[in-house]
Amino acid sequence: MTSTIVFDFDGTVAVGAGPVVAYAREVARHADEAFLARVEATIRAFDAGETDRFRDGYDIVGTLAEESGIDPEARQRAYLASRGLLGTPDAAAELAPGLAEILADLPRETRVVLATNAPAAGVEPALTAWGVRDRFDELIYDTGKPAGLAPIIERALADGPVLAIGDIVENDLSPATAVGADTALVGATAATSTAEVTMRAETLADLADQIVAWARAAQQTPFTTPSER
Repeated sequence: MTSTIVFDFDGTVAVGAGPVVAYAREVARHADEAFLARVEATIRAFDAGETDRFRDGYDIVGTLAEESGIDPEARQRAYLASRGLLGTPDAAAELAPGLAEILADLPRETRVVLATNAPAAGVEPALTAWGVRDRFDELIYDTGKPAGLAPIIERALADGPVLAIGDIVENDLSPATAVGADTALVGATAATSTAEVTMRAETLADLADQIVAWARAAQQTPFTTPSER
């Protein structure tokens, strides 16, 4: 039996507004002068729990760009350009507080997977720079969440218990819940979301003990697949 933890990337493993602001700057090339200021103000409101209109910072930029009349092709080009800057001073991100310690404390038998909707650009170099690349057993890009996450979770469930960790319930957690996995919600919506999850907190650091305890228990508890229950 092998237990698996599936992490989202943006907003979960990587935190900080740098990549989102980089995306906004690229979009702003096609928008009015006030666009960037609107994005930054909306991000502050989202982080403070003052709006539940958006899923995350990228959704803020994309939605405001659409409302500004910027076509989908231009938005996608802006997004891809910003991803190429990931980890540079122009799109600075940080490893989520507590994650390095969690990864170090997990049983070595625990399989650790990264499943992100983002393209590969910049992700692996960032993980390497943060000193955690070697703890990830698999990196999966362009996942196509929410629908694309379920097959990943189901494959892992065939080997043992699974914990999905992310900051967007719709994309990162609901598909996992639907096929029998445990879930952990982190980020700005953790305090206000009404979704049923296994554990929740604003930061991974706040969940460190629970995540490690889950992994240790998963290695010791007899496991049956969802189809056998």
